[in-house]
Amino acid sequence: MAEVQLRVNGVDVRRDVPDHTLLVEFLREELRLTGTHVGCDTSQCGACTVNLDGVSVKSCTVLAAQASGGAVTTVEGLRAGHDAPLHPVQNAFVQCHGLQCGFCTPGMIMSVDFYLRQPPKLDDESICHALEGNICRCTGYVNIIEAVRHAAHEMYPADAAAMTTTEAQQP
Repeated sequence: MAEVQLRVNGVDVRRDVPDHTLLVEFLREELRLTGTHVGCDTSQCGACTVNLDGVSVKSCTVLAAQASGGAVTTVEGLRAGHDAPLHPVQNAFVQCHGLQCGFCTPGMIMSVDFYLRQPPKLDDESICHALEGNICRCTGYVNIIEAVRHAAHEMYPADAAAMTTTEAQQP
């Protein structure tokens, strides 16, 4: 057994779990945070993406014990509370119709949140590169890419135009 201590969505948690427990299993089964999805079990699809210590990770590739002592944000943790407005990335996915079946959406949202916390580039190639580890079998990505731009404009209203303009001028 391993003792796992984490700060998950701003709340300190401690559990004793089998040594082989994956972070995705810990989140879903121990904490009942089911927004983090289990897709492929091979780290290919990105449905299990969370932020661990501020870095986007596929939680099916991390043992819960490895994450112990860290801080995890799941899709549920982006929103300030049940009655709070949606996070700008969540809102952008709704506004831009960046989802269909919704299975990949939590992982996509977490990857986009991580990407937009960097100095993002908003050209198609940069956005597609940021989403490489996330597979959507429904949308064709057009609306997801638009959702990334929409979220950037909402999160950085003064800078978003420059991010897009600068990228458009490059060869």
